[in-house]
Amino acid sequence: MLDTQSILDVLKPVQDPELQKSLVELNMIRNVAVEGGNVSFTLVLTTPACPLREFIVEDCKKAVQTLPGVTSVNVDVTSETPQQQPSLPDQNSVAGAKNIIAVSSGKGGVGKSTVAVNIAVALAQTGAKVGLLDADIYGPNVPTMLGLENTEVQVEKNPAGDILQPAFNYGVKMVSMGFLIDPDQPVIWRGPMLNGIIRQFLYQVNWGELDYLVVDMPPGTGDAQLTMAQAVPMAGAIIVTTPQTVSLQDARRGLKMFEQLGVNVLGIVENMSYFIPPDAPERSYDLFGSGGGEKTSKELQVPLLGCIPLEIALREGGDHGVPIVMSAPESASAKALTAIAQNIAGKVSVAALA
Repeated sequence: MLDTQSILDVLKPVQDPELQKSLVELNMIRNVAVEGGNVSFTLVLTTPACPLREFIVEDCKKAVQTLPGVTSVNVDVTSETPQQQPSLPDQNSVAGAKNIIAVSSGKGGVGKSTVAVNIAVALAQTGAKVGLLDADIYGPNVPTMLGLENTEVQVEKNPAGDILQPAFNYGVKMVSMGFLIDPDQPVIWRGPMLNGIIRQFLYQVNWGELDYLVVDMPPGTGDAQLTMAQAVPMAGAIIVTTPQTVSLQDARRGLKMFEQLGVNVLGIVENMSYFIPPDAPERSYDLFGSGGGEKTSKELQVPLLGCIPLEIALREGGDHGVPIVMSAPESASAKALTAIAQNIAGKVSVAALA
């Protein structure tokens, strides 16, 4: 006889591929309804960016269809992103932000901001609520990359502290030091002032509800990284590098820094893996070497989240304020960045539910 319990029983062996646990035990199967031979239920994923969504739905349908009397199966898919919990006594969560992801690099010039911007937009394209905090106070390039360089942000006066309204484009809320200074004005600050502005960007911005707050970190292992690790519970850090030896050397230092600070390293992203010439897209050239990211990930026992080719359209997207995942979604670099974003979302869910 078809009933709610028989449906749940047959779905128990179906697992979430990332979490390696039963969908039923994880309470991801809800609102089971049976009308004659018609079965319907809600599948609640841990991220709207789940890359295996269709496979999970198909596994659920196949399992239910093994029951006698089933004539149709309807699966309504939604998501609830888990909340990252503080790991240190003095950490304070950012109101409304479920998961904070740091995008960092050991050295400058490896395309860290390009990766951060495109990951944020790619996550937003899946339906996730996304914020982007430009913590590179000395070199705030994110407004240009998001097409927001001439935006005037609003500040609401409040006795408890002024509240900044984030700018918005491509489904992403964003704040940056670039909104608060003139284009050619250098930021000549010591550590305490840097610490102060990052905390303001965390706690005095009207972020609203966010599944993911992506933080574009400055390069290196300095004050900004320390502030983030100590101030807020982070879902994890991503290390961006190129295949070049000097870049990999600095990437290793950056990775070890996050590990020493108790921050989960989600993995390594190898940018500029190879060059694809626009007049010969079937060819590729290893301008900065090859295999460095994979070798480093194996040596340090962290995942290689993906490799991004170097294309002219990728650079043009950053200069013109249209990220390549928007301007050329079928390009090799856009596909790589989208896959990386989905990979990150999956690992964040695993970390939050571990």
